[in-house]
Amino acid sequence: MTTVAAATLLALGVPVAAHAQSNVTLYGSMDAGVAFVNNQGGSANWIAQQGGSQPDRWGLRGVEDLGGGNRAIFLLENGFSTLTGNTIKAGSMFNRQSWVGLQSDKMGTLTIGHMTTFNFDWLGPFSTAYLGMNWYMFHPGNLDELANTSVVQVDNSVRYVTPDYMGFKAGAMLSFGNNTNFANGRKWSVAANYTNGGFKASAVYSNENNRTPNVAALGGATFQGQPVATYAASNVENMGAGVSYGFGPWLLHALYTRVKLQSPGYNDTYQSFDAGVNFATSVPNTITFGAATTNMSGKRWTQVSLGDVYAFSKRTQVYVSGAYQHASGNGAVTAINTISPSSTSNQLVIMSSVHHSF
Repeated sequence: MTTVAAATLLALGVPVAAHAQSNVTLYGSMDAGVAFVNNQGGSANWIAQQGGSQPDRWGLRGVEDLGGGNRAIFLLENGFSTLTGNTIKAGSMFNRQSWVGLQSDKMGTLTIGHMTTFNFDWLGPFSTAYLGMNWYMFHPGNLDELANTSVVQVDNSVRYVTPDYMGFKAGAMLSFGNNTNFANGRKWSVAANYTNGGFKASAVYSNENNRTPNVAALGGATFQGQPVATYAASNVENMGAGVSYGFGPWLLHALYTRVKLQSPGYNDTYQSFDAGVNFATSVPNTITFGAATTNMSGKRWTQVSLGDVYAFSKRTQVYVSGAYQHASGNGAVTAINTISPSSTSNQLVIMSSVHHSF
């Protein structure tokens, strides 16, 4: 166990036992900078912004070697704001993840607790937002759960991932509603992932009961006969597939997601097409470009991004990036991730930030 990790655990009041085959790692990420928004409700705005490339977070990751290729594992992760020091979700310490499990080279990995979804873990890394280091490029309302907004995680969950077999692995996850009506609040998903050299691909299907997606971000006062602020879907089918291919200085990526929202007497489909390219002009410098289009209920949001990332090291980068969105159809308003709508059908956000991981 490292000295820093042991000191941290002692400060938290956690007993620390010496064990040559155990390891606890303290890790995290901090990202902060400034952004310019050309129109928020009719006015331009300069803002301090955080988490533009990765969410601000810190965590403890533990592994104990049990012998024979078997390990006990755990993860505790907290999301916070570098700008304010506050936790992202009030009243929740380890709001991003908290789980414990067993891992076996032969049998795979079983974890239990508060976890992120396969959409976030396996599909999100194919998005322009992730690969272009631009939080504002996640799809409107995050209905496809690619961004971790501290409501993407699921409680009371059991998750299994197979061992890697020639680059292929699969997973399944079940979240219990923890009430006498087993179907109420239940969520389950299956996923597959494949890696071969520079080629990567993933596919995910999730089925969620009684979910409260953020349809308020898409504009309007009501959705499926309910106020947008309190909307709850009786059932949500969330699926998608992504691919990427890296060769030389190039990285190409594409992603499709489809979310079917159902409540009594209503059925709407939200879908996004996302693609982009990264080009390394030198070892430390990368230019990123991406575009996405999302549609639902006669509304469409089309967005593009362009950025430049310079890495001083593997842990520290500076970057400048822009995201532009056009909203069209059926009274649609702009819905750039976490930015309040423009008074027109167009909106531009330009940001410059520093990111450091530890």
